[in-house]
Amino acid sequence: MKTRIKICGITRVEDALAAAQLGADAVGLVFYAGSPRAVTPERAREIIDALPPFVVPVGLFVNADAAVVRETIAVAPVQLLQFHGDETADFCAGFRRPFLRALRVRKGADLLQYSREFHAAKGLLLDAWVEGVHGGTGATFDWSLIPPDLPLPVILSGGLNPDNVEQAVRRVRPWAVDVSSGVESAKGIKDAAKIEAFINGVRNAGI
Repeated sequence: MKTRIKICGITRVEDALAAAQLGADAVGLVFYAGSPRAVTPERAREIIDALPPFVVPVGLFVNADAAVVRETIAVAPVQLLQFHGDETADFCAGFRRPFLRALRVRKGADLLQYSREFHAAKGLLLDAWVEGVHGGTGATFDWSLIPPDLPLPVILSGGLNPDNVEQAVRRVRPWAVDVSSGVESAKGIKDAAKIEAFINGVRNAGI
């Protein structure tokens, strides 16, 4: 099975184009002011408009008001939503867009129950738990905490980089992987060479 690849935290058109040209399946746009990778809806629209076909723009939100989500996606037409806060299942499903539900994994987290609660999600994005931070930390988590029989596709995130992604894919066999800080030269600035090395690592894991 081909492992899909999402490059998240895109802030520049040139980084989105580099990711697409190197083989990424999706790019992530962060609509959360607390992130150093946050973009305005207008900047996100510029990035989306520049994307070639079959590269999916994903909009990331953290505890945003419903009105803010609607206003944002009216300007920046992302194809997939990604929720990283305390949003309920009904909230996530309320925008007539497919969505991913993020979960920060730590010991004691019941991923099977979470999957049942968010059964309408297109997948579970599993990230590392870091107190008070909703993602983009560069921290990994214990992959053995992921049950082998989760009913939703797994998007593996959290501390992935060109050095560990091949091992991660071989170990977890996720539907997709999601990387942000692991392919950057600075926060919000992607490094094309790191993106290429990351994508090569994913591809090598399938050989």
